[in-house]
Amino acid sequence: MENNPSSSRTDRKTIEKNRRNHMKSLYSKLNSLVPHQTSQEVLSLPDQLYEAANYIKELQTTLEKLKEKKERLMGTDRPNANLSGGVGLRSPQIEVHQVGSALEVVLITGLDCQFMFNESIRIIHEEGTEVINASFSVIDDTVFHTIHSKIGESAPVNAAARISERLKKFVNGAYSF
Repeated sequence: MENNPSSSRTDRKTIEKNRRNHMKSLYSKLNSLVPHQTSQEVLSLPDQLYEAANYIKELQTTLEKLKEKKERLMGTDRPNANLSGGVGLRSPQIEVHQVGSALEVVLITGLDCQFMFNESIRIIHEEGTEVINASFSVIDDTVFHTIHSKIGESAPVNAAARISERLKKFVNGAYSF
């Protein structure tokens, strides 16, 4: 077996050169994934790594905030939050107003009761009333739903009272879980 020191040294140099090229390629790839400000100046490698680390931290923070928002909107807050009157939880309120053949339903809920809006529209339809306009607005953790409908000529005389009773029964019953 031949022991050639120059061959061994060349192999190590080649291996080290390949490692540096590979690392340079990986740094370049990482740097390309980080959004840059408007400056087009070339950053040093430590600055590129610092920028990438900060960007990853920002993404983690954003992800956590979005997860919390999703949980709030889906009504799946942590159990302890529900017991302490957590965000988005509130007792729903409903008001039904009739003016002639027009019927206005105002439903106020927390973020945890989004399904009540759709169910209220379904109940109104079942009673033979035509929904003219339905909308909602979210302010902080309160959702204001408004439904405008018209009582048809074929609807029973007491349609508004019946709708009001069914809606109040539904809202109060749905929240007593």
